[in-house]
Amino acid sequence: MSSQTLAQTWYMTQRQLMAIIRQPVFLAISLIQPVIWLFLFGNLFKKVVELGGFGTTSYLDYLIPGIVVMSALGSSMWAGMGTLEEIERGTLNRFLTTPVSRNALMNANVVQNGISTAVQSVIIVLLGWAAGATYPGGAGGLLILLVASILLGTVFGALSNALGMLVRQRESIIGINTFLLLPLTFLSSSFMAPSQMPSWMRQTADFNPVNWAMVAGRSALTADPDWGLVLSRGGALLVLAVVAVWLSTRTFRSYQKSV
Repeated sequence: MSSQTLAQTWYMTQRQLMAIIRQPVFLAISLIQPVIWLFLFGNLFKKVVELGGFGTTSYLDYLIPGIVVMSALGSSMWAGMGTLEEIERGTLNRFLTTPVSRNALMNANVVQNGISTAVQSVIIVLLGWAAGATYPGGAGGLLILLVASILLGTVFGALSNALGMLVRQRESIIGINTFLLLPLTFLSSSFMAPSQMPSWMRQTADFNPVNWAMVAGRSALTADPDWGLVLSRGGALLVLAVVAVWLSTRTFRSYQKSV
């Protein structure tokens, strides 16, 4: 990627970040659900660790990586709505008449989504720490959790963008996201240790990218990380993110030819 493309990507990213900053209410609302998970679920199910298999005596310690990952998933799945809005307003088409790099137009959305996910994840980690969570894996473990959540956000953000350009209907995006969110959540170890899950759910979770991010993040945050799990799940997420971005780019080029 040339320096000019990088500069244009950063410019387009700043444009999208400014749109988010100008809506502080949206920023506050995006943190409401993670706070509910943190304080309500954390207290409601705090004794569930007595069943065993959680690798910790504190349910809050187990829950934090799940909340970080689920928040990344929840926010990135709606990226296609922003793309659809730009199509409807004609903004995207106007950019296509300028010399700006087509890669910059698509990459900016991915970069903006990654930055937003990172900020949201840091806030959740700090809230968890304030509530009494501990992170034996230290800064390194937190960094891996952060990277895992960003990769997951990239996967679903890129797929959501592709979906927005394909269906071009809000109702379709809302319906698909609503259909996918709960299965992706509960067919993972977000709230329950794998050993306490039915065998079919545990086996299904092995193919769930949401669970890959949780496994990588949780393992990295333990006092004795399983680096095999971290690298295998993190590597799978990286490959999936590359494929999702490639698919989004191809979809964008198809959209460009249709206008």
